[in-house]
Amino acid sequence: MPANERRTPSEEKPARMDALARLPIFLALDGKRAVVAGGSPAAAWKAELLSASGALVEVYAADPSDELLQIAENPSRGAIAINRRGWTADDVKGAAIAIGAFDDNEAAAAFSSAARARGVPVNVIDKPAFCDFAFGAIVNRSPLVIGISTDGAAPVFAQAIRAKLEALLPNGFTAWASAAARWRNAVKASGLSFSGRRKFWQLFTAHAISNPDHAPSQNDFDRFIAEVQGLGTAVETGSVTLVGAGPGDPEMLTLRAVRALQSADVILFDDLVSHDVLDFARREARKMLVGKTGFGPSCKQEDINALMVSLARQGKRVIRLKGGDPLIFGRAAEEIAACRAANIAVDVVPGITAAQGAAARLGLPLTERKRVRRLQYVTGHAKKNGSLPSDFDWQSLADPVTTTAIYMPGRTLSALVERAVAEGLDPRTPALAIARATRPDQAVVTGPVAELPQRLAHAALPGPLLLMIGRSLGDQAVERDEKRRRG
Repeated sequence: MPANERRTPSEEKPARMDALARLPIFLALDGKRAVVAGGSPAAAWKAELLSASGALVEVYAADPSDELLQIAENPSRGAIAINRRGWTADDVKGAAIAIGAFDDNEAAAAFSSAARARGVPVNVIDKPAFCDFAFGAIVNRSPLVIGISTDGAAPVFAQAIRAKLEALLPNGFTAWASAAARWRNAVKASGLSFSGRRKFWQLFTAHAISNPDHAPSQNDFDRFIAEVQGLGTAVETGSVTLVGAGPGDPEMLTLRAVRALQSADVILFDDLVSHDVLDFARREARKMLVGKTGFGPSCKQEDINALMVSLARQGKRVIRLKGGDPLIFGRAAEEIAACRAANIAVDVVPGITAAQGAAARLGLPLTERKRVRRLQYVTGHAKKNGSLPSDFDWQSLADPVTTTAIYMPGRTLSALVERAVAEGLDPRTPALAIARATRPDQAVVTGPVAELPQRLAHAALPGPLLLMIGRSLGDQAVERDEKRRRG
């Protein structure tokens, strides 16, 4: 492609759904009949689970266990009736769901066949060959309920994931989810527009996440309604949020960035944003590439600004997703100015910039007490012609107490290093060039700064490239490079 070719914003087609081992569904069993065949402790647990879901549970067991008798005496929600006999085919007829607990395959097959013949979904405990569905590990913050399945491949792994989620989700979410169920009809009847109702639930969600242990009350409902009404016509206008996607590793996203991605209507993203990061976005969100490539096809900034403002004026929640931190070499000033000129609400979610991510991945400090007291970020080329910036502060680059991160130095690296050494930079200063920082294919070349251009020429690293220079990178970087060269 010609280097000056103009790129226009292009929408990325939604990713196709990957294959599912199981279809996750949530059955409404309140007041419906459920059949359990067998009286073992495992059958007792399934009877309790069905009762908690509101089902009217009928158990058929000639010899019910003590656990089953105790659960039936004090059921969680739906009644549990124990019939002290074996099951028959007629017992299954008309049930919403059927669960069997059998030791031998012959009994399991008979029960499964009887249920299937009558159109009743069936599960035989620990015998997947006779099951239409499986139970997963459950995180219960009802009415917020999370089910986890490994398709039977690793139940212990599923339980470990459940434990992780239990720790992440405060118990107070139960009260907030219950409040949402109570308030939904009232919100619909409030007279708020569609955008107003959406704003109400945004306020609700933000408050619930920030104050999970606060018991929601009518005062909260009234306050959210009043706040939305106080916005007037402004609630019909969309918003723009500049979000830092970090250097590439999706685990470096901030929680606030994840929340922004999951609430977006439209995401305008750059070439430097990894698709692993986009996986965190709301599936229904439109995703549009508006990227710029160094000296290659690029979307014009004025086109990006116009698109951003136009979408927000349509009432959309627009996320402008940028690699690294949007406030560092991300043209944030131009985009913020465009939004403010159009009276569009604009917010910024900072991200981990490439220098921080790369240094953390390599275990190298960017500052060091007493020896390195300053950190600076600079760009390696001028805006118009891509040559060395004419206003470069060479004295600060040569300062031995400074660590310098130079972004986009690819075309100017040799000239930059030559001029910096001439201006007083110690040619032995440790330096690193990092390509695709924090990603699985991250590549690093290290050495004294004076030798780095030549070493990079031999390494032929892919972009994007970041150069870091400074004593804080220290002997560790040089020693690592020496070990690599010695094999």
